[in-house]
Amino acid sequence: MSQTPVKILSIQPVSLYRNGGASRLLRRLYSGYESRIQSIGVSDNTGELLQGNMPETIIKARPLQRTWMRWKARNLVIWLREKVICKYTMHRIRKAASKADCQVIHTISHGPYTMAAYHPSILKGKQLWVSFHDHFIPAGTSFNNTQLLWANANRRLVISQQMGDEYNRLFGTQHYELITDGVLANELSAPRAMDNVKLVTIYFSGLLHNEYYPLFEILANALDVLANKGIVCELLLRGTQKLGFLKKRKFTTHYLTGFVSDEMIKQEMDAASILYLPIKFNDPEFYLYSLSTKMVGYLGAPGCILYHGPADSAAGTMLRDANAAVSCTSLNTGDLVGKITELIADRGAVSANAKLLARNRFDMITIKKQFWQE
Repeated sequence: MSQTPVKILSIQPVSLYRNGGASRLLRRLYSGYESRIQSIGVSDNTGELLQGNMPETIIKARPLQRTWMRWKARNLVIWLREKVICKYTMHRIRKAASKADCQVIHTISHGPYTMAAYHPSILKGKQLWVSFHDHFIPAGTSFNNTQLLWANANRRLVISQQMGDEYNRLFGTQHYELITDGVLANELSAPRAMDNVKLVTIYFSGLLHNEYYPLFEILANALDVLANKGIVCELLLRGTQKLGFLKKRKFTTHYLTGFVSDEMIKQEMDAASILYLPIKFNDPEFYLYSLSTKMVGYLGAPGCILYHGPADSAAGTMLRDANAAVSCTSLNTGDLVGKITELIADRGAVSANAKLLARNRFDMITIKKQFWQE
């Protein structure tokens, strides 16, 4: 297939042009090959739709979620959208896909519309490449559908070796490839010592689900303790909703909203002292197999990664083995205060190890060549 330029129809549960790990990963894999990409994304809300340099069709999955909805209305809308009207939405995705001029359909196994790409009406001799970023349980897909995709995909692109090995155990042995986000050489910033920093900036970028609130509450409590010790901190949150428990704290919180380019995200990360990487403790199917794309971006920043999550997660294990982060593996405020204090005293050694890990495991050029079979 590498002999002729491959045209890809990318079908994913989100727009390419939104903040979030899946969108960022796809944009970076497709960068430089935009003329070969057509995209179909799904949107379930009334937010602004953006366009970039790859043509994209957005399928609105109705009924749409609206900002005024509270949990009862929101849950009813989700049930209607994902149970009652799901087949109709999948029909609309397939109708749009049937018009695409491509040799490959690349889809992500995630969410209720995962199987839209697995249908003879749109495959018609095309190759099917499937990315598996999360275990099927937290991804909202089923065992049977995931097994079908694992068995019948032409390429299986997994986010971690743990994911590939687990799926081979569950669904039968198949060849898989490790395709993650990566770091370009010019994105590897020189490590920065923190011992003389007057304002400690903690940065987080990404979607923030309710399961992460306990970690952020512990972080907020820890920053209050540090403030009492005379350590001035600020918290920068990119792309998250406003959190009530962050009000009336002894540190400042800045909410960075709206879609911004990957270059702007890089600038924000480079300005931070600490890159906060929380992984929820209560979902082993998620943390044992998923490898945060956020973590990969953090590796190139000059600051230090603060990992906050289970000791045996895929991300936590990798960072610990490479000594590329300082890790807090509990929900104890005192433990987190100690780890942040350790980071503040670091003179760049942890950040230097992160750059080494990025070079050895996450070289973006190598990853893209593998994805495009060059």
